[in-house]
Amino acid sequence: MPESKFALPHDQSTLNRLPHGVAARVVAVDGEGPIARRLLEMGVVPGAPISVIKAAPLGDPIEVRVRGYHLALRRTEAQTIKVVAIN
Repeated sequence: MPESKFALPHDQSTLNRLPHGVAARVVAVDGEGPIARRLLEMGVVPGAPISVIKAAPLGDPIEVRVRGYHLALRRTEAQTIKVVAIN
């Protein structure tokens, strides 16, 4: 998908701030190196649907649903994923 379709909207947030159960779409994955590459390889790419399922009692890790499967992410990894809520 072209990146121009996912211009950074005003109501964007990072995945770690997304409330549980809110549907969102990935806008961008910031960062460099193996963590960003790992996220992209697992399907966390711009345009992918994503939502937070639950978080551990202390907030780390976070369980998310992306492209139909569940994925556990560290809070620091979730901070690198920019999302926008969808209706």
